[in-house]
Amino acid sequence: MDQQPGGPDRPATDAAPHCYRHPDRETGIRCTRCDRPICTDCMISASVGFQCPNCVRDGSGTGMSPTAARPRTIAGGTVTADPRLITKILLGMNLAVFVGVLVSERRVVGELDLIGDAFNPELGELVGVAQGQWYRLFTAVFLHQAVWHIAFNMLGLWWLGGPLEAALGRSRFLALYLLSGLAGSALTYLIAAPNQGSLGASGAVFGLLGATAVLMRRMRYEMRPVLVLLALNLVFTFLWSGIAWEAHLGGLVAGTAVAVGMVHAPRERRALVQWGTCALVLLVTVVIIVIRTGQLS
Repeated sequence: MDQQPGGPDRPATDAAPHCYRHPDRETGIRCTRCDRPICTDCMISASVGFQCPNCVRDGSGTGMSPTAARPRTIAGGTVTADPRLITKILLGMNLAVFVGVLVSERRVVGELDLIGDAFNPELGELVGVAQGQWYRLFTAVFLHQAVWHIAFNMLGLWWLGGPLEAALGRSRFLALYLLSGLAGSALTYLIAAPNQGSLGASGAVFGLLGATAVLMRRMRYEMRPVLVLLALNLVFTFLWSGIAWEAHLGGLVAGTAVAVGMVHAPRERRALVQWGTCALVLLVTVVIIVIRTGQLS
C-alpha cells in the first residue's frame, strides 16, 4: 500500500486511518500512549482508553514493568498470545464431529441431533429431548451433514469468532458461543414440530453475529456493514427452505443479550454483571426447555 511522506501512522489524505499492525483494517481507535491507530484485535484496555500491544509489552503508559499489571481486553478478559485459540478449538471440534459422522455413515446423526419427541421404528420407542435425552440440545450444535452446511458455519465462526475472542477474552467468548447455541436449540425445541430433526452450529454463529453488532456499536464503528450482513442472513433464514429459523433467531437474541452484558458492564461491577447476564440467559433457556417438556409429556 502506498503511503504519503507524512509517515505510516498519519496518512496525509482524509481517508480513515489503518491499524499500524494490520494495514488492511480501517479503524477509528488510537493508542493512548503512542497515538498510533489500532484495530479491535490490537486494542488493550488501559486505565484511560486503549493501548497497543507494543506499548503494553514495553511497560509504557503506566510507568510500571510489563509484569506489574496484566493487560485486559475491553470486556475485562486476559490478553493472550493467541487470541483465536478457542475459535480454533471450536472449529476443530466441529470438523472432527463432521468427519466422525461421515465415517459412521451418518448413523450417529439420529442419536445426537435435536429431536423433541418422535417414534424411532428401529428402537420401537419414543426418543427425543422430551424423553430425557437433554444432551441433544447441545450435541446438535456440533453436527453437520452437508459440506456446504459446515463450510458456511465454519467460515462464519472464523470471521466473527477471532475478533470477538480478542475483544472479550477466552472464557467470555466460550460462554457467548455455547449459550447462543443452546438458546437456539431451546427455541427450536419450543416452536418446531416435536418430530422435526434439527442440527448445525448456525444458532451459535448467529449469536456471534449479534455480539459483533453490539461490539461495533460499543466501539462506535460504522454499523452499516454488519447490519447489511445481518439483514441478508435473516432474509436467507426465512426464505430458504429447510432452515431451522428458530435456531437462528434464538441464537441471535441470546448472543446479543450476552454481548450487551459483556461490553457494557461497569468496571466496578464487571464480573457480577457479565456472569449475571450469562446466568439469566441460561435460566431463561432452561425455563423454555422445562415448559416445552411439560407440554410434550
